Amino acid sequence: MAKKVTVTLVDDFDGAGAADETVEFGLDGVTYEIDLSSKNAAKLRGDLKQWVEAGRRVGGRRRGRSGSGRGRGAIDREQSAAIRDWARRNGHNVSTRGRIPADVIDAFHAAT
Repeated sequence: MAKKVTVTLVDDFDGAGAADETVEFGLDGVTYEIDLSSKNAAKLRGDLKQWVEAGRRVGGRRRGRSGSGRGRGAIDREQSAAIRDWARRNGHNVSTRGRIPADVIDAFHAAT
């Protein structure tokens, strides 16, 4: 019997709908990541706009930490694409962008 697992990322802010994107932001040296609907992502960017415009940019976007400091969830672009491809071929519902659920990553590693 075939089994189909559907994973839906939910908006972390209001929990009301699906998350369309993962937004990264930082404050006081801490980087945060939040899954948001397009509407809430635009609201967050709008709310922060005046602060961003008044501030000084001190660096570009970071590509992630290097070496052994990477966390369990840190995967490169090629591996992410391979996991998404495998997940779709094996009945998992994954988004085209954003975080891949841990259970899908675990299933990929168990199968490969």
